[in-house]
Amino acid sequence: MSFWRRPFSNRQGDTAEAEERGRQEALNNNTAEFSDGSAYYVVAKAGNDSEVSYQDAIGAPIEVDSPLGYAVGPITIIFLNISKMIGTGIFSTPSSILNGTGSIGLSLIYWALGFLTSITAFSVYLEFASYFPNRSGSEVVYLEQAFPRPKWLFPTAFAFQSVVLSFSSGNAIVFAQYLFAIGTHDPTAWELKGVAIAGYTLAVLLVALNTKYAYWFSNGIGVIKVLTLLFITFTGFVVLGGHTSIENPKENFRNSFEGKATPYGMTNALYKIIFSYAGFENAFNVVNEVKNPVKQIRKNGIIALLAVTALYILTIIAYYAAIPKLDIMEASQVTATLFFNNVFGSSRASRGLNVLIAFSALGNLIAVLLGTSRIIRECGRLVDILHSGLD
Repeated sequence: MSFWRRPFSNRQGDTAEAEERGRQEALNNNTAEFSDGSAYYVVAKAGNDSEVSYQDAIGAPIEVDSPLGYAVGPITIIFLNISKMIGTGIFSTPSSILNGTGSIGLSLIYWALGFLTSITAFSVYLEFASYFPNRSGSEVVYLEQAFPRPKWLFPTAFAFQSVVLSFSSGNAIVFAQYLFAIGTHDPTAWELKGVAIAGYTLAVLLVALNTKYAYWFSNGIGVIKVLTLLFITFTGFVVLGGHTSIENPKENFRNSFEGKATPYGMTNALYKIIFSYAGFENAFNVVNEVKNPVKQIRKNGIIALLAVTALYILTIIAYYAAIPKLDIMEASQVTATLFFNNVFGSSRASRGLNVLIAFSALGNLIAVLLGTSRIIRECGRLVDILHSGLD
């Protein structure tokens, strides 16, 4: 058992006294160390107003003062999560989720179920953040501290996965696809890749050149995303009120559980739901840039998750009010395009929607890069410690 980390709760006698001495020294001098007889621990009080924290000394050193500043406030926390959660999923996945669940009623339950799966995972992240409130990078830090022995095994494997197997480039492809969809030009594969690379480069430059402005830009696009879903929601209310050319807008809500679901379809639909809510954890990647991080992320992270859940469910209801069930299930276009075509009946409306989805994809890309850059930075700090140890 001594091969792995011994829990703090097993410390007694001299170890508890050493821990308290380390805590007092950390309060006076920001950092201190103590040992429980089998390992050394660092005690630190960081500049982000977090409580004194403990971590295994094997890990990357605690940054008492964040070199990236403390620009992450309540609004940024909310929109960091919202911008990552609201990507292209709400515009494109409703068709496959309805196919998987088989009925309108069950699909709505699934969209609500996404909140439950996300809030439980959010609680786990919050628990880890309360242990390490002065370390950005979320998963890489939690793995580093949960499995400090064998040295650097788990965080190094995670660093490899984060850098080599990153799939955030997919957002750039989606961004390029919707940019071309605004016009009438059918792009070649190389044209699509070129625009995707340009979009990705733009997002990287925005994140790299100025931290504060990157957050502002991300917040701005997050506002556009929220307004887009609100527009669809209010349009859905108008449709349900019978003030458009849509016939029988309440038809889908009669016998709403009529339909057949298969185990594979329900499992696949749940996977798509979880994917649509991915991003609730993004603010945990910038913990060390948040003043009083545990309290702020707990409150504002839950606000973001509740807001997205409400917007998702209301948007889905708007889709179901304007589009017949069979059309959604057999759709070759994204569900949002069908919605705009049915309600507004013009190609211009579809082009306008493509602009909004392109902005949504770009905002998602920036939000992902803001979080991922902190993970990679923390991996780099770990590698630096590894090299120092080898020297």
